[in-house]
Amino acid sequence: MTANRPVRPAVRWVSKSLFWRVFLVMLLSVAAVQALNVALVVFLTPPTPRIFSVPQVANALRSGQDATGEVLVTREASNPAPADPRGTRISRLIAMQLDLPPARVHVQFGGPPPLVFGPLPPRGGFGDRPPPDARNQILFGHFTVAVKQRDGSWRVARAAHTGFESWRWRAFQWLLAALLAVAPFAWLLARRLTKPIAAFGAAAERLGRDPRAAPLPLGGPAEIAEAAAAFNRMQARLNRYVEDRTMMIAAIAHDLRTPLMRLGLRLERAPEPLRSASEADIRDMQAMIQAALAFFRDGTQAVERRRLDLRSLVESVTDDLADHGEPVVLHDGDPLVIEGDAAALKSLVANLVGNALKYAGDAEVTLARIDGHALIEVRDHGPGIPPEDVHRLFEPFFRGERSRNRDTGGIGLGLSSVRGVARAHGGDATIANHPQAGAVARVTLPV
Repeated sequence: MTANRPVRPAVRWVSKSLFWRVFLVMLLSVAAVQALNVALVVFLTPPTPRIFSVPQVANALRSGQDATGEVLVTREASNPAPADPRGTRISRLIAMQLDLPPARVHVQFGGPPPLVFGPLPPRGGFGDRPPPDARNQILFGHFTVAVKQRDGSWRVARAAHTGFESWRWRAFQWLLAALLAVAPFAWLLARRLTKPIAAFGAAAERLGRDPRAAPLPLGGPAEIAEAAAAFNRMQARLNRYVEDRTMMIAAIAHDLRTPLMRLGLRLERAPEPLRSASEADIRDMQAMIQAALAFFRDGTQAVERRRLDLRSLVESVTDDLADHGEPVVLHDGDPLVIEGDAAALKSLVANLVGNALKYAGDAEVTLARIDGHALIEVRDHGPGIPPEDVHRLFEPFFRGERSRNRDTGGIGLGLSSVRGVARAHGGDATIANHPQAGAVARVTLPV
């Protein structure tokens, strides 16, 4: 038996497994990013900082401008470069170049301190020692040199370009390229993960609306195919469970007709008063059995649903009743297209309108679209429903009219059929007393 079982190759299993697909896509994404990072390090030229000598900065501060344009000189009312301990000695060098007291020169650095070659001036000055060669003193990066003028304003020198601008722009371009390289993998991964989930959501919604809907197609990764197969098995078991219970009850109702017929034959020899009363009870039981069989037959009958205009369907019911002189009103509105079983929905509307006419003497029908659902409201202006009966009206064989007369109270399956049809279409049915007068039945159906 083992030899006859088909063996799936490992490569084929890996290609169909959702786990391995996700794993490989993540590995490819990481590999693409790392490849771009390596290319960034190997092929992108490191930034070359702009180097400024102390005499160059001092000359720009002395003249108010820099001939090369590399040093930007401005005049500001307040000091933009407060005291920076890292720039104390550099400020002394610049002060020496400008023949100014060190207190009038402030140097501040935005990054690491500049490189200074040669001996630095001591805190008390050089004394009799010769000053270092100023050409060996350099500045680079983000720096600010502020010199206080005689009028109290400050002349400020900054680097117009530090040399990092173009390198940062190229680095940003590399990062953008990395993002664009990973985006297709991310899109593919998101699509692979969400598409089966969306299919399961649609299948669950379809099952709630129509238990006899087509099974979920098997395909995709191994995990998705197995889950789809399990979903189809669950749907088949649910349908078999409902059908078995329905067929059992229908069989019982069908078989009850035989003993009722025998009882009717035996009652022919009974006294007239007893025979008349018993025959009336037998007729009632036969009518209930016939209604139950029709109810079960309609519930198990396979139908083909199609798109239809719900307003036209309701108009066909109300117009027919109005032609017979019944006080039925359908409020105007826009067409409302849904997908459903025309015969079942027509029976639903006829039951609701018929109940309103039977128990209240009038019916007012309204159609609307609310939150993606079609709403059917049937209101009457009768005495309303006793509060203790409101929650029992949809129970099979329950009749709010207590006379037990079939002509006035019916069998008690009309509202049960209404709720069954509504729920089979993915909606629901409720009934309640209207705040002003009478009762109102509401049916919601998905659009």
